[in-house]
Amino acid sequence: MINPIAYPTLLTAFGTLLGGSASIATTWVAHKTVGRRELVREEMRKRETLYGEFIGECAKLLMDSLTHTLEKPETLLTVLALLNRIRLCASPAVLDQAERLLRRITEQYLSRNLALDELRQLARSQDADLLRDFAETCRAELTSLQGRI
Repeated sequence: MINPIAYPTLLTAFGTLLGGSASIATTWVAHKTVGRRELVREEMRKRETLYGEFIGECAKLLMDSLTHTLEKPETLLTVLALLNRIRLCASPAVLDQAERLLRRITEQYLSRNLALDELRQLARSQDADLLRDFAETCRAELTSLQGRI
């Protein structure tokens, strides 16, 4: 049996222990939340950079494919490397759009070159921005990631 005189001391010690535990738990939860936010932000930056590089390379190749044939297959080497980096981290929707875009570029390289009038018509058509679907899918993925913050 505990001496009744010791109750206040025990209660004080128990209260201190409980208060300290709550403080530690709060700090741990806050640190974990901040850490998760930073990881998501870093992942977003990484994907934005990767998708931007892919878009830049595809834009160059698309323009080249309209007026040239694929004389050197290594022309596609950089974009193939980027596509495989996308495979490592992207959502299935982004990967699907990236693969479609690369198929479109390859098909155009293997097709006949466009004449100046055909290029003008393509530029004026609604289908002129062949990168749009990929870019919009990337934006949707990045917006979804941002929602996790």
